[in-house]
Parts: sequence; C-alpha cells; structure tokens
Amino acid sequence: MPHGRMVTGALIAVATGVGAEVVPTRPGAAPFDFQGTALVSVSDADMLASAYVDGVLGPRQGRDALSVIDLAGGHPRDFGAAEVEVTNSVAGPAVAVDVSPDGRHAFVVETFRPRPDDGRRDHTFADLHHGNVITVVDLGDLSSPRVVQRLEIGERPESVSVNADGSMVAVAFHPDGDGGERPLAIIPFRSGRLGAPIYPALPGADGQRRVVQAEWHPSRDVLALVDAATGSVRFVTVAESGAVEVSVWGNEVVVGKFPFMARFTPDGGHLIVTNLYWGADVEGFYNEAPRGDLGSIRLGAETGEDGSVRHALVSRAMVGPSPEGFAISPDGQWVVTADMHRSWLPWDDERATFYSSLTLVHLDQSSGQLTAVGTFPYEGLLPEALAFDSSSRYLAVVNYDSFDDRVDGGSVDFWRLAHDPMDPNPVAPVLVRTRYSVPVTHGPHSMVLVP
Repeated sequence: MPHGRMVTGALIAVATGVGAEVVPTRPGAAPFDFQGTALVSVSDADMLASAYVDGVLGPRQGRDALSVIDLAGGHPRDFGAAEVEVTNSVAGPAVAVDVSPDGRHAFVVETFRPRPDDGRRDHTFADLHHGNVITVVDLGDLSSPRVVQRLEIGERPESVSVNADGSMVAVAFHPDGDGGERPLAIIPFRSGRLGAPIYPALPGADGQRRVVQAEWHPSRDVLALVDAATGSVRFVTVAESGAVEVSVWGNEVVVGKFPFMARFTPDGGHLIVTNLYWGADVEGFYNEAPRGDLGSIRLGAETGEDGSVRHALVSRAMVGPSPEGFAISPDGQWVVTADMHRSWLPWDDERATFYSSLTLVHLDQSSGQLTAVGTFPYEGLLPEALAFDSSSRYLAVVNYDSFDDRVDGGSVDFWRLAHDPMDPNPVAPVLVRTRYSVPVTHGPHSMVLVP
C-alpha cells in the first residue's frame, strides 16, 4: 500500500465530522463450521507411545476413557469433551470404537486390560493382560455419557463395527487371544442391550490368518474381513434368522503387505484399505519407515455366467509411513491418511521423527480411482485416527500425546480442507492445521463422527 494511504475508522470519523470516534473491531473468529452431532473417541491412559519399543509404560496418566465432543451450535474454539471411564487399548488397529446408526450408543472393545492397581511405577508392557470386554455407552446426553453394559466376550478383541440397521455388532479377535480358534463374534443388539455373542465358523479360516478388522457394509449385511497375515480381504454375508449364518461372497482379494484398516465408500461400491508394509524385520522397519499405501477394491466388479461375483483391486495410491488410520469424506471425494512416521519412538532414539503427517488423496467414487494430492507434515505424536465432518470441509485428528512434557493428556485437533477462492485455475486443495484443539485423556487412538 502506498505511504500515507492507510487510515483508521477513527480518523475517517474525525475528518468527515461523523459522530463519535469509531473503534475498529475484529469479527471474532474466521468461519469454521464443523458439522455433525458429536465426535466420539477413546483414550488409553496406560502407556506411553514409546512402550512399543522399550516396553516401559511410563507414569499412569489417569484412567482409560471415552470422550464425547458435542458439535452443536458452536465454534471449535469453544468445544469441550465430556468423558466417562471405559477400558480400552491403543495396542491394535484404530477401530476400537463405533457408534450405532441412530447415534444413541457407543461400543468399545477392550484389547488389553488396564495396568494393575498395585502402586508400582515401573510397569512394563508385560504387565498388560489381554482384555475380554465390550462396553456399551449411552450417548443420549452428550454432556454426560453413561456406561450401561459391560459384556465379557472372547479374549483380545481388536475391532468393533455396527451394521447398517444397528441390530448386529461384529468383533474381530487377535490370534494370540481367541482369534486362533474364534476370529469373529456377531453380537445381537436389541433395545439398548447386547445379547449373547455368537462365534460363527469362517470359511477358509486357518492358523495362518489374522483377521485384524471386521467392517460392515453401509447398507447390506456384508462384512469385509481384513487379514493382516495374508495381505488380503475376504467378504462374507451374514444372515440372522434364529441362528447366524456366514457365507462367502465372491473372491478373496490380495491388497498388499500388512493391511490394517478398511472402510467402505459412502455409496458402498468400493472398499478402501490401508497397507502398512510392516514386516518381521522390526529393526529394519524402525530404520527405514517404509511408506504405506491405499488400495481400492471394487465390489462385484465382474459377474460370471453362473452368477458368481468377483471383486477386483482397481487402484492404489502411495501415502506416508505407517498410515495406520484414515477417513473418507462423506461426499466420497477425499481420503486422508494419518501417517505416524516414527513419532512414537523414545525421544532419545536417533531414529525418532518429531513429526507426523496427513496425506490427502482424491477418490473417484464411481471408478474407485485414487490419486495422491499431497502430504502435509505437522508436529503430531502417534496420530492414529481422524474423522471428516458432515460437510466434508473439515477434519478432526487425534494426537496421542505431546512432545512438550508440560502438556498433560492428548487432544483432538482441527484441520481445514482449504483452497484459494481467487485462483482462476482450479487446483488441488491443501490441508491446514488450525489452532483449535480439544484436550482429552492421554492416548486417544480411535474416533468416529456421529453425523
């Protein structure tokens, strides 16, 4: 601006003789309309992220919790979290919580139990024993979530998913627990209560498999079974008519090395899967931090003359290292991965990265094609879960801990999917981290949006 051209509102008022002095005011906060009913996350208060490496749990930071962020009628700078104690563990995929379709109930699986209450300060990972509980939380009052049921199930559950009409809950189990013999449980849900678990036989199940996640289709009683050991996904139909019957639906699809999480696209036409490329050579993994990718499976890509269905891997996109969690936008246009890098190593480990990243990928929902747009580093520690808002314009991302030991607990941080509105040439959007953040109990690792 040329020298002498900037004037204040007060000077204009004096020069024109218009009334009293005008004091310029700021508009308050930039627009940030994060849409939805609530965000529901779970936190593990029992271990530092670095316990994966050295086994040292560190000081206990409260109690495991479920956190609810009420999104109604406010700006993210005014959000807060209501919490209730619910046992859970970060030691599994970022799918330890799900919410019923009506938003009234949350379901949380306990992969490992809390550390013993014996007063010791030197607990290690070996002190954590396998869990065997699923907890139901009533979300009728978002300001005061209530535990209404704790049900014992198989040992070491790793994932939980609720079907489209809210009548069945699927749980997958680690093979070191009950997963070797009973990898899947189907639990009926009626009138706000879970019934007796049913452990159906899975076709093709054997000791070489690890069903790390069982994910319901958004409109059909079809489960995607993600197998981390074989690098593949199987699809089964589930029928409940007195007894639960599970049948193979189509072919098994090989997707990559160590798939760890899957979500169906909003229209149900494709399944997006993240591959971590973790391997048995742990030291090599820590040193190299191989980049992960996303795979897109088209359901029913072909139908044989006999009516048999064939699914197909149709696209792949490279993302950042260790993309354990990801989210698909409700409009079906975007996928964002949370890339953990080596942010979770001990701080005195020369291999540690003091940053993580988000990778933005464009999704063509009709074809299933994935196109990586960009990777956006930030100061994040073991970010495992994220969720779009209902408008598909904003993101919430969990931060397990802080690199500043003066900051207690974890957080849910807010991001924009932004673009330049004045650019005459359409360009890909960028992800921008804002200063808006909601403190939650230490160790948030799984999160879903209640639309």
